[in-house]
Amino acid sequence: MKFGETFTEYRQTHQERFMEKCRYVEYKRLKKVLKSCRRCRAVKDSSTDDNGEEDESSLFWQYESCPLCDQMFFSELMKEASDIAGCFSSRVRRLLQFHVHNGMQRYVTFLRQCFASPQQATAQECRMLIEYAMMNAVAMRKILKKYDKVHGSENGRKFRSKMRAEHMEILQSPWLIELGSFYVNFNESSGGSSGGTRNPFSFDLTATEPTMTLILPDSVKLEYNLTCAICLELVFNPYALSCGHLFCKSCACSAAFVMIFQGLKAANPDSKCPLCREVGVYSNPVHMMELDLLLKKDCNQYWKERLAAERAETVKQSKIYWALQTKYMVGF
Repeated sequence: MKFGETFTEYRQTHQERFMEKCRYVEYKRLKKVLKSCRRCRAVKDSSTDDNGEEDESSLFWQYESCPLCDQMFFSELMKEASDIAGCFSSRVRRLLQFHVHNGMQRYVTFLRQCFASPQQATAQECRMLIEYAMMNAVAMRKILKKYDKVHGSENGRKFRSKMRAEHMEILQSPWLIELGSFYVNFNESSGGSSGGTRNPFSFDLTATEPTMTLILPDSVKLEYNLTCAICLELVFNPYALSCGHLFCKSCACSAAFVMIFQGLKAANPDSKCPLCREVGVYSNPVHMMELDLLLKKDCNQYWKERLAAERAETVKQSKIYWALQTKYMVGF
């Protein structure tokens, strides 16, 4: 079965109460746009004279992309990518509210599950969100590859780079790592039941470079590095900045010259990502609580050591902070 048919069948069978309001890549319609743009090649061929030499008008087709295709294709795809990323992050954020870790929150979650979100429904929505991310990512990748094939260009590849730069690539979203961690944590807490669905996520936290691996439906394997780029250790109390890069909370605070107890949002608006140097990425960080819970269970000794070190550093910074505040208030 071709991917277009598979994607259409997926949409028809999965637009249930969980995913009915979500946006999808309009794969079939965009494919029709590309078919109509094959006329570009026909015009290009007709611009060659009988002696096999190209006239001046053919230079347009040789060095310029199709204006009609670009206007209809890339603008629509950019809007779809933005809507898909927004829908995915909001749905994952809402789902994770039902899986919290301390005593009072756990009790509230239990009451919610009794009346609003039974365990089976939570597992079902988790699987649907995973499929939603993977199927749309594959559809976007394939339609851009078709664009480059039809036009003999690399504009599709450049567009993917643009989506990454503007943080619209769903496969680069930190919420995907959180969803993968949640999927593992939830299955373990519910007795390892995954509803007969193969888990596309796998974690290797003890390797030299700890990674999360995701297998897409077209057998493409993606690896996500879980090493903090500052301390070069497995991330602890991890946060993802708006650019998508993961850091330990203490390392990210140190890079932005703020104290740990103040948090990342206290950073200067002009603070840059320690890795990619993008400005303003501290304003909306994502606390990777599910990933932290996974590390706590699978790397317990390491997690305890890092927790003790971070607490000691927090106490030290607090003393320095309040000593400075006291001196300021007294006037010394």
